[in-house]
Amino acid sequence: MNLKYGFISVDDHVQEVPNLWADRVEKKFRDRAPRLVASKNGGEQWLLDGQVLLDGRAARAGALLVDRNEDPKRWADVPAPVFTPAERLKAMDSAGIDYSVLYPTVAGLAGEAFGRLDDSELELACVRAYNDWLIDEWAKTSERFIPQCLVPIWPVEAAIAEVKRGVGKGHRGVIFPSLPMHLRKVPHVSGPEYDPFWSACEELSVPVCLHAGASPELQTPLPPSVKPTLAAAMDAATKPVSSVFVISLYSFSRVLLRHPKLRFVLAESALSWGMLYLEWADHQFDHDGLSREGYDLNPSQMFKRQCFFNSWYDPIAPFTDYIGADHIMWSSNLPLANSTWPRTQETIDHCFKGVTAADRERVLWKNAERLYRL
Repeated sequence: MNLKYGFISVDDHVQEVPNLWADRVEKKFRDRAPRLVASKNGGEQWLLDGQVLLDGRAARAGALLVDRNEDPKRWADVPAPVFTPAERLKAMDSAGIDYSVLYPTVAGLAGEAFGRLDDSELELACVRAYNDWLIDEWAKTSERFIPQCLVPIWPVEAAIAEVKRGVGKGHRGVIFPSLPMHLRKVPHVSGPEYDPFWSACEELSVPVCLHAGASPELQTPLPPSVKPTLAAAMDAATKPVSSVFVISLYSFSRVLLRHPKLRFVLAESALSWGMLYLEWADHQFDHDGLSREGYDLNPSQMFKRQCFFNSWYDPIAPFTDYIGADHIMWSSNLPLANSTWPRTQETIDHCFKGVTAADRERVLWKNAERLYRL
């Protein structure tokens, strides 16, 4: 691994190209897999099995547009660094980003668009096409792109097989919708049915990455009459806090205890609520006497053994002691509207005031280097 800027961004997004699925799924799925089509308003939109994706936008690219509140309505208006690996590398260099851990866009923040499909065969075809494309078009372009595979949410045997296949092709992490039972009728994620999947990820030593916002049911939507920019602002404000429900579930349901070698990344979680949550969860744990219920660790101990928060804007000095610098990573969120690009390094300098050089290195690159085996 070669570092020039001292920063591994652990949450950035690729923009899937219009021909991705048409070129890579079987002919019988091509009219149902994601495709870019003309919309009634004169723009273009993504369709998946008849359902509109990305709220009718052609891409998510706010960071590279003059008006961050707008996203491209047509593919011709999508900036090249959003979907072209070579141009993305230039954008990374301009903001001082050494390596970029990749998440999807059309597929959802965590592949949840595919998880909602009732047809598990179509779901698997879409997932496999994305995973292969990410390796072929991005990871093979540069080692600075760190690929992560999607998985079908059910059946669990298919999820396990795709994790093994994906890791074998070079994927460094597994992206999973944190609450798959919100997407369609599958077993509860904390139940024994998913234990073989968690065990497979443990055995492969790959982190499971849970992106905030992949279960929008945890957030309170505004009515349709509200101006889109206001709705987007509220969505962005409430998205990180949705991780509270996720980490609570995975802790109190004993998923973390049953799989002590499993590592979870809470992507786009931010930090401020994290310290408050861990403090409150420990208090409630002690208050309700859960140590007598067979828990070997309290919530903060489980977290510090196995989990990572991820931020991009918090001044982190207040959190390094309680959360621990070993459990925090940093991102740029390129190319989304809330990205720190192009002022990524300036944002880092502001947010890391009062942080020791050793802790700065842990958060900005050492934790990611260790977790993703770079």
